[in-house]
Amino acid sequence: MRRRNFCELLASAGAFWPLLAQAQQPDRVRRVGMLYGATPEDAAARARHEAFLEAFGKLGWVDGRNVRIDVRWAEGNAERLDRHAAELVGLVPDAILVSGQAVSQLLKATRTVPIVFVIAIDPVGAGIVASLSRPGGNVTGFMQFDYSLCGKWLELLKQIAPETKRVGVLRDPAVTEDIGQFAVVQSVASSVGVEVVPVSLGDTGNMEASIAAFSRSPNGGMIVTAGALAVVNRDLIIALAARYELPTLYPTRAYTTNGGLISYGANFFDQYRGAAGYIDRILKGEKPADMPVQAPTKYELVINLKTAKALGIAVPQSILGRADEVIE
Repeated sequence: MRRRNFCELLASAGAFWPLLAQAQQPDRVRRVGMLYGATPEDAAARARHEAFLEAFGKLGWVDGRNVRIDVRWAEGNAERLDRHAAELVGLVPDAILVSGQAVSQLLKATRTVPIVFVIAIDPVGAGIVASLSRPGGNVTGFMQFDYSLCGKWLELLKQIAPETKRVGVLRDPAVTEDIGQFAVVQSVASSVGVEVVPVSLGDTGNMEASIAAFSRSPNGGMIVTAGALAVVNRDLIIALAARYELPTLYPTRAYTTNGGLISYGANFFDQYRGAAGYIDRILKGEKPADMPVQAPTKYELVINLKTAKALGIAVPQSILGRADEVIE
């Protein structure tokens, strides 16, 4: 009897020790991919990347310790974007963070790897998610704005430069989201008394020629839509707006801090910090399909007074009083 009990105890111990050893092993190192459409030299994109890493670190994830982070920069090149998307998926990551319209290219490479996007435009209309509240599939994230915001751009430009009669809208005609932004701007043009003209973003030579041609008519201004090509050519667009003395409204703060006149858009740093939280939840077992897409709850108005003075614009006090930031 004693011998039988002793054997049973040994057998139980034999089953228990592997479980105990497994429990004592450290968690495996996770892998997170990051796919950006911008260039690594883009200071604004770099700052947002650092904001993600800081927030991710506060949640306990440290690159090289318990997570490996693989970063790819597409530099505004569609072919490079497709290649980097395939590379990241080939690394079999636990999740991928993707910025802007690059999420569509990434979905060509995988429908299984969890994806969190930031700064995406119209994710439902683009077919990225089934709905904002129940995304379904392997994707969720943070959208850049509701399309109605684009109408506000034209209203703000007219308020800060009331003499404006013609507005050139810089957009990429090959991108559905850019076309949608132009359509909203155009829909409110008559209500503010301006003519809206599409100006194509493309290679720098054609873009410079198009803006120069547009500027030959008096009382002109510009709106820059949110899109990858505009981001890549941000400094050139700001320089051309200054050269041809065109009051211009931009979709994000990064333009205004680099010399643009006025911007109105979401705080992207908040989106990257939020994305860190979403990826943390995915690494702990949650599914993107059950995590709602987040829309901005506030938009930032930033005005560059130095640029306004160079253009001879006296910014109305009503707009200055609404501004979240005024750059002297």
